[in-house]
Amino acid sequence: MDTPEAWLRGPVEGIDPILMPVAHALIQAREDVEALVGRVPESAVWERPGGAASIGFHVRHLGGALDRLFTYARGESLSDAQRAALKGEAAPGDPAASLGDVVRETGAIIDQSLAHLRALTRDRLLEHRAVGRAALPSNVLGLLFHAAEHCTRHAGQAITTAKVLGGR
Repeated sequence: MDTPEAWLRGPVEGIDPILMPVAHALIQAREDVEALVGRVPESAVWERPGGAASIGFHVRHLGGALDRLFTYARGESLSDAQRAALKGEAAPGDPAASLGDVVRETGAIIDQSLAHLRALTRDRLLEHRAVGRAALPSNVLGLLFHAAEHCTRHAGQAITTAKVLGGR
């Protein structure tokens, strides 16, 4: 039998049960993109079938957006480095970044996010947070929930793009 999805494996040590769905989503997203490394040829990582975003973009954006959303959840503003990274998420680089490298970078951000979840106390979840330059209203829990669903969305898009490219 295959390993069950992360949400069916029980609690994640050190994470408040109310935040468990966030932790499970991040763990699952990491495992899903890690599984692509051995299956996607490097020539396909930055390909954009039909104008869609590349696998490399989806994986890089998964990590970058997660970093930005957790920054807002901590009540901080984005750094210049985070803004620059956002602008470059779709660019493969020269030479092009390998899928393994992009997945490792994203995995490190997921690890940092899990550490933040472990340190977060329940009484802070409804604290107001301003998002972006427009300071749009949210709260810590809203940001964490969005971070989780956003990660799973882009992991799924990377998987689908890999299947499209593999089906040619």
